[in-house]
Amino acid sequence: MSIQTSLEHVEQKKEKGFIRNLLNRMDINAVLPLVGFIVIVVVFAFLTDMRIVQPNSINLILSQVYVLMIAASGVFMVMTIGGLDFSQGSILGLSSIIISYLSFYNIILAIIAGVVAGAAIGAINGFFHVKFRIPSFIVTICTMFLFRGLNAYLTTNSPVAAHVSVTSYNVTWLKMLLTILVLLILYLVFKYTKLGMVLKAIGAGETAARFSGVRTNLTKFLVFTAAGAITGFAAFLNVIKVGSITATAGNQLETQILISLVLGGMPITGGAKVRFYNIVVGTLIFCILNNGLVMLALDTAVQQLIKGIIFVLVVALTIDRKSIQVVK
Repeated sequence: MSIQTSLEHVEQKKEKGFIRNLLNRMDINAVLPLVGFIVIVVVFAFLTDMRIVQPNSINLILSQVYVLMIAASGVFMVMTIGGLDFSQGSILGLSSIIISYLSFYNIILAIIAGVVAGAAIGAINGFFHVKFRIPSFIVTICTMFLFRGLNAYLTTNSPVAAHVSVTSYNVTWLKMLLTILVLLILYLVFKYTKLGMVLKAIGAGETAARFSGVRTNLTKFLVFTAAGAITGFAAFLNVIKVGSITATAGNQLETQILISLVLGGMPITGGAKVRFYNIVVGTLIFCILNNGLVMLALDTAVQQLIKGIIFVLVVALTIDRKSIQVVK
């Protein structure tokens, strides 16, 4: 072997080593959601002959994003600490009923009452989870059925209608402004205060966080309370959109939130790899996927099948098997 050939061989080894080290440093899972978002948009733009990127379609998609994105921002904190919350649909339904009732007196009072009602249910979730050490998904499934039954009882005779004036608030700029404000506040708190680090620490290892001086029980209680309050606020946008509340209000919201966050790259076990953009990217992917499948005029069963396959694939590709643990 000549000296030149040997040198070329060494250079090739160095180049491969550099690429390997670069790939090792890159978190592939961090960019997958963004790539997935672009792929989803391009695929459905092609399949629908660009109809999905028309202004009317974009407005329709955005109208479905606001409530989901706000509610998902609360569950984002719950999942960051390694928990799950399946009561969000019931919280949205009950808060919407309360807001509708009180809208006949004062809209500001109605919004505050909706937030308080959501916070109260979240506090119940947090109390039973922390006090009795019941896994979060069991507690929230129980409260889901409890308050869904209450919602059904309150709407047995007829839907609960809000005051006719509330529909005047159903304007794009207001809904977008409120959604951006909620996300901005949560982002600043999560990114630039100690809370974000604490939530990640609990998700990564609750015992270690406790020994580090974190008041884990109080933090978890407050997180569930805050998640309920945020969904209570999202109920206002739900009310101004639909105008009246039926027993089905909020049905499947908890599933939509979970799927959206996972599609956005949210680790199911929470911890250090949580990123704030998981909320935005995930909800957009979910809503585009929903509307794209409807535009293709596919049967409902086929739509569910496709969404299920995509969800399983995303989980299989993004789940961190090294840190997998039982959900708190």
